[in-house]
Amino acid sequence: MDHNTLGKKGEHLAVEFLKSKGHNIIDTNWRFHHLEIDIISIDGSDIVFTEVKTRSSDKYEQPYLAVNDNKIRRIVIAADSYMKQNQIDMEVRFDIISIVINNEKHDLDHIPDAFYPPLLR
Repeated sequence: MDHNTLGKKGEHLAVEFLKSKGHNIIDTNWRFHHLEIDIISIDGSDIVFTEVKTRSSDKYEQPYLAVNDNKIRRIVIAADSYMKQNQIDMEVRFDIISIVINNEKHDLDHIPDAFYPPLLR
């Protein structure tokens, strides 16, 4: 499975997982200039920005470890832009869904409140 197909399959699994947990999916693959939010949803009184990381193996590292400080900054900037553009005043949460797809099996880990926004300069 190529990289893009794997990513799309992972995002589909993540959306279905979040729906099963009661999230109302607002948007997927939302773009702001060169930045992207994989999934935007409402969970109770929170707006949730979810980053999905999918790999075909966890041999080298778990997928969620690819969400480094630079990626976090980019997600936070995009989320801030989304909130301002849509004039949303809600509590914000940042989640990560880490998926390893091996053949037809998959292992999905949901990490709520995976990180807090750093102070942006």
